[in-house]
Amino acid sequence: MTTTTLAVLVPLLPFLGAAAGLLLGRTAPGFTRPLAVLPSVAALALAVVVAVRQGGGQAVDAATELTPTGSVPVELALHIDGFAALVAILVGLVATCVQIYSTGYLRNDPRYSSYAALVSLFTSAMLLVVYSGDLMVLLVGWEIMGICSYFLVGHYWETPEARAASIKAFLVTKLGDVPFLIGLFALAADTGSFRITKILGNVASGGLDHPTLIALLLLAGVAGKSAQFPLHTWLPDAMAGPTPVSALIHAATMVAAGVYFIARLLPVFAASAAALVVLAVMAAVTMAGSALAALAQDDIKRVLAYSTIGQLGYMTGALAVGDRGAAVFHLLAHGAFKALLFLAAGVIIHAAGTNSLAAMSRMRDLRARVPDAYWTMTVALLALAAIPPFSGFFSKESVLGAAEHAAVGHAESVPGAAGWIVLVSGLVTALLTAAYAMRLWLLAFHGHGTEAPDHGKRPVTMNSVLWLLALPSLAFGLATGLLPDWFDGRSLTPTLTTAVLGTGVALVGGIVTYGAWRHTTAMAGRVPLGAVAAHPDADGGLVEAEAIASHTPAYGDVASAPDPADPGRLLLGPLHRHAAVGFHLDAVYAALFVRPVQAAATLVRFLDREVVDTYVRGAGAVPRWLGAAVRRSQTGNLQTYVSALLAGTVVLVVAALLVATAGA
Repeated sequence: MTTTTLAVLVPLLPFLGAAAGLLLGRTAPGFTRPLAVLPSVAALALAVVVAVRQGGGQAVDAATELTPTGSVPVELALHIDGFAALVAILVGLVATCVQIYSTGYLRNDPRYSSYAALVSLFTSAMLLVVYSGDLMVLLVGWEIMGICSYFLVGHYWETPEARAASIKAFLVTKLGDVPFLIGLFALAADTGSFRITKILGNVASGGLDHPTLIALLLLAGVAGKSAQFPLHTWLPDAMAGPTPVSALIHAATMVAAGVYFIARLLPVFAASAAALVVLAVMAAVTMAGSALAALAQDDIKRVLAYSTIGQLGYMTGALAVGDRGAAVFHLLAHGAFKALLFLAAGVIIHAAGTNSLAAMSRMRDLRARVPDAYWTMTVALLALAAIPPFSGFFSKESVLGAAEHAAVGHAESVPGAAGWIVLVSGLVTALLTAAYAMRLWLLAFHGHGTEAPDHGKRPVTMNSVLWLLALPSLAFGLATGLLPDWFDGRSLTPTLTTAVLGTGVALVGGIVTYGAWRHTTAMAGRVPLGAVAAHPDADGGLVEAEAIASHTPAYGDVASAPDPADPGRLLLGPLHRHAAVGFHLDAVYAALFVRPVQAAATLVRFLDREVVDTYVRGAGAVPRWLGAAVRRSQTGNLQTYVSALLAGTVVLVVAALLVATAGA
């Protein structure tokens, strides 16, 4: 087969698996798991073949006109360069791991067939975004991911949290998609094409008339999809969905789509210095703010959610300084270790029966109950904290190196201010990232007090996936010497200055957090706060749904009060209560947007019911009253008619006499 044919099959196979899963899920449940796993495995294998054939060399381009439009044509186009080839492998790998993991995690879920089909459709949509060479076709995958996230985040629709989270995710991302769509049309109007290669050629020749306006419109959609400030608030709430879905969204789909989109069209954004500065500020606020929020979260999944937001901020920061290679490199490394973090968190939740770090920190032997999760999550947290030689060190250092390069004025067409903003915020975030990574590790695995509950042995499919993802989390960064061909020839070798600075601040963050934990543990005394009741083996997803519904441990009598040995409270001080609620952004948005809209809706409802309906009711009431009066006069009694005639005659005579008298 040709490379083009293989590339077409990569997104097509998961789509066919999703369709077959929806059709056969109820009638032939025995096929559900094979239809979930095998298409993803096949798509991954084909993506690897496409990457090998592409080899980081000349991009694979193919196109055919979809339909005549009369103006700007829409084409079924492929554009596969080194970035696309590697990102497709990441998507296939994470999707395959999620599907395999889900066969154990949701083995007793009554809605597993629809869940697996939606995950396959989600995967297909992201692969379409990755390989698409036409922006309108890319938009199709972009929007399919939005609707899939709505259904998957709301998988546990019995809980109000899941229902609210799915609606919030859908509305916030759609809020960004409206200007995004306008920006796509404006870009096509300026360049005369939706085809990516033609757009980039037009930009290179200076044919873009409104670069700043177009870039800012597109950034709104990216901020929504990739959870960047100020449209990031949906992502922490999306943790109400199943943990494997969180891994898929955070590691390889949805939030990665926005970063990948900017990387694809970076020359469009680089054509406006103002847009790059806006992107740098957005990345800086996102990085630092989300890291502070992560340090204050008690729910293990919300810690990881804010972590994702911050790491995406690193990627957008790299794009703000004009280095898409560093951005995509961090996207790939982050995808591996963040998927591992979420899936390991799912094992911990399954074992502990709670999402709460405060409750976990009161369980004495949780580490011994989940050794696979313990060791693999340790690897992933070291990668997240950018400790060498783990993959996160190399990818995060490439971002800091690109920022330093731009800050000293060595990056062409990139404002030096953007470089300094990204560099300083990146170093501050590296300190905070190591701090919350150390805090999570200590609270989850090094608790004191009661014995951890025994909820049964985790399925082998869950543990095996963790070790599979641990390999790239550990070793991917060591392959930097083999990657330049896929990254526009850019060297990914760490530079001394930023490597020392980044590693130094990370070590400081981890050591200070450990010291704070030792201090708070000693002060708390660590007396047991209650006995944990044993519970028979339960499905991990069910445990999670119950924990979400109650906001307390799903099983046992462990207190859900804040942990007095939490180092985050000591480190953040009075800032902790604000960081714990995301710096009140939801409350601000509620005051600025939600309440005014609700007030306007209340006013409209009042005017509709009390004013418009009053006129409508009045228009119908007057004829009804007249009809009733006439109906009463038509009695059918001859005496009544004669009496009325005589009375009328008398009235007319009297009136005539009065008129005559007045005339005289």
